[in-house]
Formats: sequence, structure tokens, C-alpha cells
Amino acid sequence: MSATAGPPQGGAAKNMEPRERRTTITPAHGEGAGGQAVQLRADFDLIASWVQPGERVLDLGCGDGSLLKRLIEERGARGYGVELEDAEVLAAIRNGINVIQGNLEQGLSGFDDQTFNHVVLSRTLQTVRHTERILSEMLRVGREAVVSFPNFAYWKNRMAIMAGRMPVSEDLPYEWFDTPNLRFFTLLDFEALCAKMDLVIRERQVLDDAGHLVTEEPNFLGSLAVYRLAR
Repeated sequence: MSATAGPPQGGAAKNMEPRERRTTITPAHGEGAGGQAVQLRADFDLIASWVQPGERVLDLGCGDGSLLKRLIEERGARGYGVELEDAEVLAAIRNGINVIQGNLEQGLSGFDDQTFNHVVLSRTLQTVRHTERILSEMLRVGREAVVSFPNFAYWKNRMAIMAGRMPVSEDLPYEWFDTPNLRFFTLLDFEALCAKMDLVIRERQVLDDAGHLVTEEPNFLGSLAVYRLAR
């Protein structure tokens, strides 16, 4: 879907230009497949600001370990990662990250209760089959869970649906037939799940597709949400 200067003012869906697939963001934290550069992650700035010097961080689906490397270098954090894909595990090792190869769907039984200050699941929740279980496990092994995900109610996504197409955008860069995403949900959906699970939302920050903070109508104007959760 082609980017426009701002949200639609009325019946703009019929004027949508042919969309082009976004290739600048992938689920990996640093380089994409084949070493292709990936744009800087604005949600990493938020996550880094929430980590205090010397804290212990577990990054689930850590990719090549770029987030952990940053937290270690900038915040003096003690970081550990969990990653499934062979190539990403090797890349994380090359980045000097302590990484365990494992499947998040099988839980975090290898970690003791309250081992970490922060457990991070960045742009991965929508790919997880057992959503409630992984959130519960995050808050078992950590004092705080940090979760980011694309907001399906973002106005550009709504425009695509109105035009009869599944969205392809900066934070949802895949076509429907090759996406790793299993679920598509909104800020309101996620917050309803948190209420159902009695999770405390300590903080919520919402970004647009350029990485700028959104302060008004976040479920409409926000492309990516970042939450701090606790029990």
C-alpha cells in the first residue's frame, strides 16, 4: 500500500494507488536474510530507555541479537536470548550474545521464576500460537514483560481492508500467502486480553510507521504498539 501524507479524510479508499511490498523491516533485529540491511527499530529506543544499568534481560525471538547487543553496550545489561532459526542463532553468537536455541511454543521451563528484570517479545506475539501461555511464562520468569506488535487497526490497514485487500505496510511487510503471522489484532484487543489475564499495563507507547510517538487516537493513528506489563 503506498504511503500517504496522513490519515484519510472521507472516502479515500477508492483512490488508493497500487501497493508495493515493504522490504525495509523484517522480524530479525539487525540484518535481514542474506545480510540485507534493515532500518533502525524505533521500538528499540523505547525498550532501551526502560532498562536500567546492570539489569537482566531475556529477549525471546532475539534474531541476530542486535537489541541485546545494544542493551549490553549502552545499559550494561546482562542479556540472554532465545531463538529458533539456525542462521539467526549463529548471527547472535557472532554478535557475542548468550543465546539458547529453542521454540517459544514449548514454554520457558528452562528458566527459574523471577530470573529476569525484563522479558522482551518484540514484534513476535502475532506469530505465537499459544498467546496467553507465553505472556504468563514471560511474567513467571521476569518481573516485567515488554511486548511490541503491529496494530491491525492502524488507518492504513483499515484502508487496505476497505479496498478489499489484506494490508501490506511498514509494520506488516508480508503478503497474506507468505506471512509468518498467525494473528492480527489491535491495541483494544490486546488490552482486553490483559484485563482478562489480570495483567497490569505499566506503560504503553504507540508509534506511527515513521517511528514517531502517537499521542492522540492511538488505535487509529498508531502502527506499532509497545507495552510494559506486570502482575
